[in-house]
Amino acid sequence: METLKNVEIALYQVPLKQALSDAKVLTGRQKPLAQVDMLTAAVETSSGARGFGFSYSLRAGGNALFAHAKDLAGALIGEDPADIGRLWEKLAWLGASVSRTGVTVQSIAAFDIALWDLKAKSCNRSIGKLIGAYRDAVPCYNTSGGYLNASKAEVLGNVDASLERGIGGIKIKVGQPDVTKDIERVAAVRQHVGPNVPVMVDANQQWDYTTALRAGRALDAFNLVWMEEPISAYDYRGHARLSEKLDTPIATGEMLSSVAEVSELIDHQSVTFLQPDAPRVGGITPFLKLAALADVKRLKLAPHFVMEIHIHLACAYPHESWVEHIEWLEPAFNERIQIRDGNMFLPEIPGLGFSLSEQAQTWRIAYARF
Repeated sequence: METLKNVEIALYQVPLKQALSDAKVLTGRQKPLAQVDMLTAAVETSSGARGFGFSYSLRAGGNALFAHAKDLAGALIGEDPADIGRLWEKLAWLGASVSRTGVTVQSIAAFDIALWDLKAKSCNRSIGKLIGAYRDAVPCYNTSGGYLNASKAEVLGNVDASLERGIGGIKIKVGQPDVTKDIERVAAVRQHVGPNVPVMVDANQQWDYTTALRAGRALDAFNLVWMEEPISAYDYRGHARLSEKLDTPIATGEMLSSVAEVSELIDHQSVTFLQPDAPRVGGITPFLKLAALADVKRLKLAPHFVMEIHIHLACAYPHESWVEHIEWLEPAFNERIQIRDGNMFLPEIPGLGFSLSEQAQTWRIAYARF
């Protein structure tokens, strides 16, 4: 039987070209985003086959992810790499006294994705094809050009650049203390792109229910694909009430970090678009559990960030799916995702389809081998 012989983990700090601010910064709850902390895991079998996976954190938490991964990694040695579900539970129980959500599962995600990468490579298939793809491409939308640190003129320039690249939709940040400024930005984008380009907005949880309802009623006029995170991520009932009262569909789920938390959105009928984040919920294994629950309710899917992982999962979901285009991690990888005609295409390379670039090595701040 083939077993796991070596496990390597590393932490990288991938810098952004410029610091970005969303509504959480304008309300004083967070500092501008200047880098992505990326936790990687590489697993090697007794036959020399290797798998690669990663997780991440924003603003804070990268050192915590690495520290917890360091506590867990040795437990994989000698195990059968095919037993991905059992190994997820083994690692989760090892850290259960801390929790089965947050940092603990986000550390496990790097190992889980590495094991899926290994399995898909052994079948000479991409992860999306291994899971069972329904399609080879899904619509994509850009978020990184719509942050609140950019002026309206800069946002419109970013919109043009995204559409020229072949990206299909545009998401802009809202949630400023003055809602009228948000409406002005949305109106400017809608007028600029015309009635047929998909447009989304994201308030990053910065409204209370009343503000979100009033803002949502004003935003209904712009034929948006969705309004994202209008209120607290944990206000399942509030999101359900907004879904009932507004024409614009509600999307949320990215800030929740377990199957149990995200499933509350499904149980409360809170959303039209479910937005789980595979690294945040613990990897591909728990994400697939959420996808099965969402499928039963015929929800639409729009996973958060890390397009390098989510292109596989969106292509393997039976109903309408979107992938978020954010290019922040591109410099860390050798490969690029193909984008054209509004769609993002499933990589044809076996496994996850990504390998670390030489540039990434200059950003490594921690490493351990087991």
